[in-house]
Amino acid sequence: MSEICLSTAYLAPVEYYSVVAKAETVFLENCDYYVKQTYRNRCHIAAANGTMALSIPTEKSGGVKQLIRDVRISEHNDWQMHHWRSIESAYNSTPFFEYYKDDLLPFYERKWDFLFDFNMEIQTKVLELLDLQPLIRLTNEYKIKLDENVLDLRESIHPKKNNPITGLQPYYQVFEQRFGFQPDLSIIDLLFNLGNEAQLIIHN
Repeated sequence: MSEICLSTAYLAPVEYYSVVAKAETVFLENCDYYVKQTYRNRCHIAAANGTMALSIPTEKSGGVKQLIRDVRISEHNDWQMHHWRSIESAYNSTPFFEYYKDDLLPFYERKWDFLFDFNMEIQTKVLELLDLQPLIRLTNEYKIKLDENVLDLRESIHPKKNNPITGLQPYYQVFEQRFGFQPDLSIIDLLFNLGNEAQLIIHN
């Protein structure tokens, strides 16, 4: 799979990065319509009471469909403070939280206007931490059918769907004895629990 197309995602699940790891070129769709309850504005983490969803609030569009690149982040309920406190509470006992926290904390301190921009910046940091270097290109128009050499994964990795793409290898999770292995968690779950060994999981 040398070329793939993916939707933008907020701290996407491990499966998302496992397909990125196998691609030479990644097209990020920025001309599709924003859809709620997808990984575009939410991620899942392993908290003390089970899986927790963290959602970035977006400004209402008055019923008008918006391109994902035009979606603005709402400042409702100080989401950045809430998300960081939840991440810190969930992962402060993991082996590598202290190692990575300074890389991620700045994203929860700076104000962001657009969801797509925020996702792009934090994804760039995650790719750096995973030592992944695909060519990232943005789409310049929406195509229902992509070029035949591009694998269309825009809707394949979705919180409401079973994801059969990778057959993810289970890995150590801090609450595994309490809940068993939890799939479909954010990439930060893998990084905080395994550190540099995260690369072995996403490349398998």
